[in-house]
Amino acid sequence: MLWYKIKLTVYLNVKNQQAPRNHRVLSCRYSTGRGNPRLIYSPVKEEDEWDHPPIIRYHNFLSDKEIETLKRLSRTKLERSQVTDEYGDHATENRVSKSASLFEEEDPVVSRISQRIADVTGLDMETAEILQVTNYSIGGHFKPHFDTQNWNNHQRIATFLTYMTDVEFGGATVFPNIGVALQPQKGSAVFWYNLLRNGQLDERTLHAACPVVAGSKWVANKWIREQGQEFRRPCALSEWV
Repeated sequence: MLWYKIKLTVYLNVKNQQAPRNHRVLSCRYSTGRGNPRLIYSPVKEEDEWDHPPIIRYHNFLSDKEIETLKRLSRTKLERSQVTDEYGDHATENRVSKSASLFEEEDPVVSRISQRIADVTGLDMETAEILQVTNYSIGGHFKPHFDTQNWNNHQRIATFLTYMTDVEFGGATVFPNIGVALQPQKGSAVFWYNLLRNGQLDERTLHAACPVVAGSKWVANKWIREQGQEFRRPCALSEWV
């Protein structure tokens, strides 16, 4: 654990030297999701956290009431989080947390959140994975990993991560290859693409959940598959994008 924390700190200290240059091109704005009718009169607060690759934070994405509903639905279903690799699904010390899957049929709030994700990202949720709620207690963490996972030849094209709590100390989402650290902000959400437009893995999206030192961290993940996004995020032939 100590080595892991030291390694991330060194990565971030070196990479953060790039931050002043990048910050000059970052901005915040009200967004209607490219003219989505549901957002015309209630645009979302959108902020650039990074430019290459684009990492966007949506402020006030969830209300306190919605957060409490997700927690209530999850508490009786929480189980040790697992990872999927060549050995199948199993628990590992690389990921220390508890998770629960929430179906849209369980509560209108779950369905409404899925629709809201579709509205702000412009992506199709038809083949997206079930909303997963995760709780990290003291010491909970997820070591550096990629979110891509091949399922019937359809990778996870994007990740939508919603923070359901603030964290007193620790618990940041870090991208060590680019030197970005995102602090949990209750009600906000962050979004990034795991794949380049040519369909290949974007290695800049390597990320980790830093250990929670004080407090409790609740998040909700929506992993979006590439199937159905062909006309929403057209592919490119270049090996660089």
